Amino acid sequence: MANTWLETVSKVESMIPLLGKLGREQSVKVQLAGQTLMSDSVTGLVALFDQYPAVDLARVYQVLEQLIANKTSNAVVELEEALSDADLASIESFAQAGSATPVVLYGFGRIGRLLTRRMCTLGHTTPGMNLAAIVVRKASDKDLAKRASLLKFDSVHGTYEGVVKADEENSQLIINGQPVKVIYASDPSEVDYTAYGIDNALLVDNTGRWRDHDGLSVHLARPGIDRVVLTAPGKEMKNIVFGVNDSDIESSDQILSAASCTTNAITPILSVLEEKYGIESGHVETVHAYTNDQNLIDNVHKGDRRGRAAAMNMVMTETGAAKAVSKAIPSLEGKLSGSAIRVPVINVSIAVLSLNLKAATSVEEINEVLKNASASAALTGQIGFSAEADAVSSDFIGSEQAGVLDSLSTKVRGNQATLYVWYDNEYGYSCQVVRLMEKLAQMALVDSNAVETAAA
Repeated sequence: MANTWLETVSKVESMIPLLGKLGREQSVKVQLAGQTLMSDSVTGLVALFDQYPAVDLARVYQVLEQLIANKTSNAVVELEEALSDADLASIESFAQAGSATPVVLYGFGRIGRLLTRRMCTLGHTTPGMNLAAIVVRKASDKDLAKRASLLKFDSVHGTYEGVVKADEENSQLIINGQPVKVIYASDPSEVDYTAYGIDNALLVDNTGRWRDHDGLSVHLARPGIDRVVLTAPGKEMKNIVFGVNDSDIESSDQILSAASCTTNAITPILSVLEEKYGIESGHVETVHAYTNDQNLIDNVHKGDRRGRAAAMNMVMTETGAAKAVSKAIPSLEGKLSGSAIRVPVINVSIAVLSLNLKAATSVEEINEVLKNASASAALTGQIGFSAEADAVSSDFIGSEQAGVLDSLSTKVRGNQATLYVWYDNEYGYSCQVVRLMEKLAQMALVDSNAVETAAA
């Protein structure tokens, strides 16, 4: 018998404290078809379960209770897998021994602050890791207060719902009760992280100052840093698009790139089409929101055209996203070209994929293929699906998916397909980076357990 709305709300309300306990005390993230069950919103959970009416909410509650009873910790639990267990009491414990991986954010600009928001979102859990420190250059005597304000208030993404305080005496931010050290340094070589009680840390470089292996190795040479992630396309390293080629990560990989926002937006969709139809060739045109590396008014700039006023011009520029796709999908090497136009919007971009497929298809078929992919546990965080007739760019601010197909704009003629993919080039990309960080933290726990077992 179908649940009534009020019955559903009642059952969801009963889950909130369990999800909160699992997140706060046991560092467990619970997912349904790849989507996180957040402990801060009844309406958000109701909307999620509404997408999967066959899910028995009473059994979901039992699974949550069992995870608490098993003392499951530092884990990502997929409900579909757990619900398939006929005997809930025998649910495997996902417990991981060892301490959570400390995270250091090197740089605290647009991406650094959004990574912080994502990691510290009320109701969200980042299992196996905790934000330990932020490294920045000191901009003024009121630097810490300004950093706190920029984290709390954002012109694009709105006011952060958590509690942010500046602790000047201890040079740290207090985010939802958790201290995050703010380290002032002009160069990585100046920092000894162990002096701040930080060891075996994952450092995320958000500055883009170094993009090759040698440059980023400077971080690894510092005491306390174990692994580095670059939030930009990288040279001489693996470029990872989570959900597509994250299985390529090995324990020995100490420096990784999370690729670019555009590469993350288009690669999951291209991977589905390559598998289903095969791609002969194509061109990617990204219509991209302007960014901080452009001038607000005309002035000298090291890049062609980017010196012209960003808020009043469409600016032709280049993108390496199309070529970068082949680092995640080797079969597309040399098959895609790309270009970009920066436009006067502050956030959300759209990629236009003009593809020559190896097999003919139709609008209905290709949309159905990608709709199914968007609902799969494997790619629900990477591919979104929109069928809204009045959708515009601002509707996708805050989207957690890497890219969202605008299905009503899909064009097909034989084996030629044109697809339009929206993406929040700030927050959607930041969610992808956090997913990669979570995987690395889980790998660190597994490696730590293996070492301890061998030693025993």
